[in-house]
Amino acid sequence: MSNTTVTPTDAGLRRGVMSGPELAAQAIANIAPSAVIAFTAAAIYLSAGNGTVLSFALATVVILAVGYCVVVFARRNASAGSLYTYVAKGLGPFGAYLAGVSLLIGCWGIAAGSLGGAVSYASDFLATLGISAQGVGWHIALAIVLGGLATLFTIRGIRLSARVSLVLELISVTIITILLVLALVWAGPAAWDPAQFSLTGVPVQGVAVGMVLGILGFVGFSSADALGREARNPYTAIPRAIIWSAIVVGVLYVFAAYTQIALLHDGLAESVSPLQDIATKIGMPTWFTPVLTFGVGASFFAVVVAPLNVVGRIVYVMGKEGVVAERFGRTHEGHLTPHRVLLIAGPSAIVLDIILLAAGVAPMDIVVWVDTYGTYGYMVAYALVAIACVAYTKRAGIPNRMVWTAAVVAVVAMAYTFFANVYPVPAFPLNVIPYLFLGTVALALMWFARVKRTRPEVIERIGRTETDILDGVG
Repeated sequence: MSNTTVTPTDAGLRRGVMSGPELAAQAIANIAPSAVIAFTAAAIYLSAGNGTVLSFALATVVILAVGYCVVVFARRNASAGSLYTYVAKGLGPFGAYLAGVSLLIGCWGIAAGSLGGAVSYASDFLATLGISAQGVGWHIALAIVLGGLATLFTIRGIRLSARVSLVLELISVTIITILLVLALVWAGPAAWDPAQFSLTGVPVQGVAVGMVLGILGFVGFSSADALGREARNPYTAIPRAIIWSAIVVGVLYVFAAYTQIALLHDGLAESVSPLQDIATKIGMPTWFTPVLTFGVGASFFAVVVAPLNVVGRIVYVMGKEGVVAERFGRTHEGHLTPHRVLLIAGPSAIVLDIILLAAGVAPMDIVVWVDTYGTYGYMVAYALVAIACVAYTKRAGIPNRMVWTAAVVAVVAMAYTFFANVYPVPAFPLNVIPYLFLGTVALALMWFARVKRTRPEVIERIGRTETDILDGVG
């Protein structure tokens, strides 16, 4: 233990240290747009064809609808509890608990799944440098190193982890944007692809399915709302970070999708690595391959770090309220971060990846499987916050016509997204993942019932803990 003296005003999570850009960095890093760009456009093209850009545009609208509901709360409440605290204000303790559990599943699942992507690209990057880092042993070693670093950054402090995420994501986005701009310049007049705007022959159902994949590419965009304690001017900075991160990433997705289709056309549907195919097509030098590989890998690593921050802060609030053990509601004496839960969440993500790798699962399959599990959590949490926003504004007498519109769009889109992931029934193991998610939620609800039966006073506190009274070091 450190000998640092902590006064009551110093105790707890460090306050007011993060600027607006750093909050946006947390949100964007949680989305990991570079990793999405590398694969999602090709997946959407399989169903939507030339309507891929429209799928991304519609997904952006849906996410902005969710974001609007989140912002209604963020403008009036600053808390480390994220959607857990917001939903409590509209749907009460049970809704808050369900939202908190769903968000924890979402954040942890995305972190654990993205660790597989970081391992895959780190392995490929080392291979481009002449280091043969393939095979299960290497992959497990990389999972331990990268997962350990991600955990360390989150424990050392939110500002450090946010800056690491920002730098890595900026590097990655810059590399990809340069590639795409150069590709358009190289193509010249041929880069103009009016077929993508005419929508002639574009399958409506295919665009809808593509929109589902596009929505999945935004999960985690609202993560800045868990940083109310650390933000400067949180009532202004957090809403801006949430909305602008969604807009910026949405524009980036549309641009990247248009460029990939304009350059590769039907070849996009068959491409394993569209960005690398574009680099080869326009004659990028050989040194660009490791740069591009590093960039996408950095994006995956950034999205391991960012969701862990949210996990730590939600469980921190739950610990304060007595929903989980009180020791999780205390912070590191020196770094003032919720280190105890981070020392569980980070290593457990590493252990899951090690188990899957040892079982012969490819790192990128880990991304698909575990991220899908996490995405179900985000979808439930987003639907709940939209419903809670309607109830909250009605109760508070706040004009809510726009809230109703945004909430209907958000809830219908989340319901359709869930349905599209379970029917038609996908191949194993994606067919069992929805039930794994529901089973996890059922276990969590059993804990809620136990707490309600044995400690009913705790239930009344759920979601009601305000940021300014959160403290405690030990």
